[in-house]
Amino acid sequence: MIENIFGEILRNHRKNRKLSQEDLALNADIDRSFLSEVERGIRKPTINTVFALCYALQIKPSDLIREVEEEYEHNRETHHLSDD
Repeated sequence: MIENIFGEILRNHRKNRKLSQEDLALNADIDRSFLSEVERGIRKPTINTVFALCYALQIKPSDLIREVEEEYEHNRETHHLSDD
């Protein structure tokens, strides 16, 4: 669940900056297919990759994590989800 939320928020930031997956992947020095899988919640990025993506998007890693946390908590409250 958190992977999906992270990917969706990351995708929203990328699209808001009008970047293609290719552009963001190049700027973050990662493979485009890996970025695609992260955005779809299939793969989990390392902390180093999270920082690289955030710097490429010109956002603070802590801000991105805060957004993910807020959305996760909102979903838990709305859907009464467990911590799994």
